[in-house]
Amino acid sequence: MNAKIIWVLAAAFSATSCVMGTQPAGPMQHESRSIPRGASESARVDLRMGGGELRVNGGAPDLVSADFDYNVPSWKPDIRSSTAAGRTDVTIQQASGQSGGGKNQWDLRLNNDVPTDLRVRLGGGEAHLNLGSVPLRSVEVDIGAGELDLDLRGMPKQSYDVRVRGGAGEATVHLPRNAGVYAKAEGGLGEIKVSGLRKEGQHWISEDYDRAKVQIHLDIKGGVGQINLLVE
Repeated sequence: MNAKIIWVLAAAFSATSCVMGTQPAGPMQHESRSIPRGASESARVDLRMGGGELRVNGGAPDLVSADFDYNVPSWKPDIRSSTAAGRTDVTIQQASGQSGGGKNQWDLRLNNDVPTDLRVRLGGGEAHLNLGSVPLRSVEVDIGAGELDLDLRGMPKQSYDVRVRGGAGEATVHLPRNAGVYAKAEGGLGEIKVSGLRKEGQHWISEDYDRAKVQIHLDIKGGVGQINLLVE
């Protein structure tokens, strides 16, 4: 984790430091966890990370496979799952707290066959979400400060909605050419760059949007920073 990420991580926890107190950093700890697919017909995955570096990819043989690396003991993630009526709900949450020199990295893989609703809440840091191989039903990302790289390129089999909310930082969304795309983007004090979409009024659409069998609806709002929308 580079110096930029460490700085953002500290900023993300500053609001809670008065209550929690500064927690000492120690040696790096590693933990691997997995949640079996079982009889899951669909999944809802909720990731709540105070700060650090988050990576999410497809390719898990289980419903969710994860590796966690952190050097503040209280940042050990709490993992919960439950299944009802064929849907498995997974929540992975990090406790709050500030630490000088704290490092926190999550690396998760999702199943390529189970339709999934994904929600990510990241206080500060970096999120790299490579989801092109995951059968998505919806995506929600809330990031306080930092950088987001959301890659949706792949072969989507069904339409879905994407909602992104950012505070300060840069957000880049890679969109597939083989789906109809409708995008609405708003930036507070930042620039919006769009490639591969046609602007119509207050939104952008792909050339084949009306004819596409699979459509992606994107709603993204940023505070301070740049928004990049790329059809590739």
